[in-house]
Amino acid sequence: MSDTTVSGAKFKQQLRDGSLKMGLFLNSHSPTVAEQLAHSGYDWLLVDTQHGPMDREKLSATICAIGSGGAKSMVRVGGYDDRAGIQQALDVGADGVLVPYINTAEEARQAVSCALYPTAGTRSVYFPQRSTNKAGLLGYVGPANANIMVALQVETASCIENMEEIAAVPGVDILFLGQNDLCMSMGLYEKYEFPHMYTSDELGAATTKLVAEAQKNKVILGVFLFGTDRVGEFLDKGFTFISIGNDLHHILTQSSAHITALESIAKDKGKTWARRPTALM
Repeated sequence: MSDTTVSGAKFKQQLRDGSLKMGLFLNSHSPTVAEQLAHSGYDWLLVDTQHGPMDREKLSATICAIGSGGAKSMVRVGGYDDRAGIQQALDVGADGVLVPYINTAEEARQAVSCALYPTAGTRSVYFPQRSTNKAGLLGYVGPANANIMVALQVETASCIENMEEIAAVPGVDILFLGQNDLCMSMGLYEKYEFPHMYTSDELGAATTKLVAEAQKNKVILGVFLFGTDRVGEFLDKGFTFISIGNDLHHILTQSSAHITALESIAKDKGKTWARRPTALM
């Protein structure tokens, strides 16, 4: 069964019950690539408008492409104060938003408010638009607050410091750990040689605090990883909403696998061939 046949409310409940939902970020800003990946078996795909030149017309086409393949669609917006970005993402049919750079409970409340209709929030009602096309105005708007996925990115030292209050904000569905920026914010890139900041005691303590507060408030735990090496570790910690990179990283790593095979084939045949310098080196 494709996840588009599962309501957002049920999708979130499955996550809270421990079901795993694996996904991928999209940074190529290509509806064609998005459509192919939506048919590849991932549960969800997230269009990253924070890091990349994605305009709203292209976003609309990309959300359509994801829906055609049956995956749930998310959009990373500019921030808690990006009301227009949150509104547009949901109006063109996204199943949820990921709001980056949350530092305080008040910022979390503003993010939730932009994503939910009154009286729980301040999202504007409009018709017709893609989000209302299938169920109609009332059929979409009525259950929308239960179906929309609101994810907040945990990526600053201040967010960890205020986690007890942030995790308790009503309407927060997912707390999504961004280890790269969190390590930067905590000064761990200055303290440790790469990649030891990711296994440092400081990051471990921050993650433990995040997990404890999320579980206390029945909030879903998400994380961005590059590749699958640490997926098992985060499953053990209680994370169920997991990204293993982005589409561009997939292209690089899959290309690298083919190139490694070509180098081996050439060597076996007594030929000399080696890859040019790559972004992975």
